Amino acid sequence: MNSIPPSGDCLVPVKSAAELREILGPVSERARTKARYELSEIDRQWLGASPFCLLATSAADGSCDVSPKGDPPGFTMVLDSKTIVVPERLGNRRADSFHNILENGQVGLIYFVPGRGDTLRINGHAQLVRNGPFFDELVVNGHRPSLALVVTIDEVFFHCSKAFPRSALWDSKTWDPTRLPSRPCIAKSLENTEATLEELEVYYGEQYRKGLYGELG
Repeated sequence: MNSIPPSGDCLVPVKSAAELREILGPVSERARTKARYELSEIDRQWLGASPFCLLATSAADGSCDVSPKGDPPGFTMVLDSKTIVVPERLGNRRADSFHNILENGQVGLIYFVPGRGDTLRINGHAQLVRNGPFFDELVVNGHRPSLALVVTIDEVFFHCSKAFPRSALWDSKTWDPTRLPSRPCIAKSLENTEATLEELEVYYGEQYRKGLYGELG
């Protein structure tokens, strides 16, 4: 793969929306008008089948974060046609997306269903809450979340699947996890830890899986 030269002199930036449209060509009427403003029955079915989404946030200064969220299918609760709830589970406690939401509540979510190329996109405004009447319904494997995001929907639409066949993401013949350093090797090489590689291999093995919902305390 060719690397980009350190100098930006050879780069040709796009400087306007008109120039961008000239490059991309006209947008179809169906694509232009497909955004809706509340959940349909099909949207609800998709959320009920999805075990994974990506949450995009931005701080007041414009710095951005994308965070994965995953649980059993249907982990996102639908309160009504304009409101969804995303529970928080145990993680590394950096809470980058939560800090962003406290400054700027605008969020974007993309919901995946394994094997499907299309995705459901939801854009809206999020509020971080520490309790509510629905928290008991968010319990998974005995874990009751201490936080959740309540998202008020601004727009929702399905996104086309072309990126998935291009990337062959769901084609298991393309999967080769061993081509890259293991998670323990990455942690030992790049992260501030005094643990040995052997200790990290134990941590990211069965111990890690057992602690997904806090069984290890």
